[in-house]
Amino acid sequence: MSMVVCGMSGGVDSSVAAHLLKQQGHEVVGLFMKNWEEKDENGVCSSEKDWQDVERVSQKLNLSYHSMEFVEEYRDQVFAHFVKEYKEGHTPNPDILCNREIKFKVFLDKAMELGADYLATGHYCRKKMIGGEWRLVKGADPNKDQTYFLYTITKDILDKVLFPVGELLKPEVRKVATELDLATKDKKDSTGICFIGERNFREFLSQYIKTQKGSFKTLKGEVVGVHQGACFFTQGQRKGLGLGGQGAPWFVVGKDMATNTVFVERGEEHPALYADELWANELSFVSGSLPLESPYRCRAKIRYRQPDQDCTVYSDGPDRIKVVFDVPQRAIAQRQSIVFYTTMEGEEVCLGGAMIEKSGATYYERGLIPDLSKTSTSDH
Repeated sequence: MSMVVCGMSGGVDSSVAAHLLKQQGHEVVGLFMKNWEEKDENGVCSSEKDWQDVERVSQKLNLSYHSMEFVEEYRDQVFAHFVKEYKEGHTPNPDILCNREIKFKVFLDKAMELGADYLATGHYCRKKMIGGEWRLVKGADPNKDQTYFLYTITKDILDKVLFPVGELLKPEVRKVATELDLATKDKKDSTGICFIGERNFREFLSQYIKTQKGSFKTLKGEVVGVHQGACFFTQGQRKGLGLGGQGAPWFVVGKDMATNTVFVERGEEHPALYADELWANELSFVSGSLPLESPYRCRAKIRYRQPDQDCTVYSDGPDRIKVVFDVPQRAIAQRQSIVFYTTMEGEEVCLGGAMIEKSGATYYERGLIPDLSKTSTSDH
């Protein structure tokens, strides 16, 4: 019998994960990770409610359970990085950093200190032995797969973790929670960024970043409006621009942080939104390195909800790659993650990923119109 520490967030997925582990005969200890301690505008600290739910679920399942604080580590290694990236005009993904620096580093270490054989989480992904080693595989539910956020897991970490709900569809998880009458059975999925919650994003960020008004300009230099700070906008953004007028809606097609300028153009298919190549660094592959010799054919996605896109990966130095896509990609955002996939033994395997350093020239810069009639052959 293995001793498994199950990271319990107070949500339905980790609650059911703990139950499944018990069913499998493991000795299960619930461990709640407190990362943030700030009340929202309604005076509510969500971590307090989450901890209460962990208590109720653990008691229902007859588990021993503990709470541990990682507030300082989270502020230093996730939140500070998040603010720094926004100041520089990027749009960071704190979930990826939290998984790398907190959940599968300090939290994993704490689980091992408690004598655990494994750390389990409620992530929708799987690990499978393929080709003689553990692989990170997409979850059975294509609508909930979370491998995009877990690409920084390495094979030595994968040896020590379990993903009990990865074989289930979300409705099946809800059904199990309902049959057990768990306190989390009807709890909504957490969305957005944990330390912001339901608060106004711009107001929250303004507490940490000094901003000033700047201009919305077209690529030809025409001023079409005023914004509250270039850091609040990201490539491809439509909502929240406050730009009206007749014609197609406006979209962000670029930024110049030095002049606090946000460039916009009309139409979601404007050529300035499209490019078919990018460079990336900060490589992280589950196996520890690029899977095969360069160039390497695989699939990739540059945002969580995007279908996998066929591409070719070229080595461009010790920690840099160039990625060329078969079809034009919309709104490639600097410092977002690109995550790579391939098929092994019939399974969709997450190879790893990297941070987008820059995109290639846009179709507008090249004087071309992207052929959007083409679609990727990989829509998983």
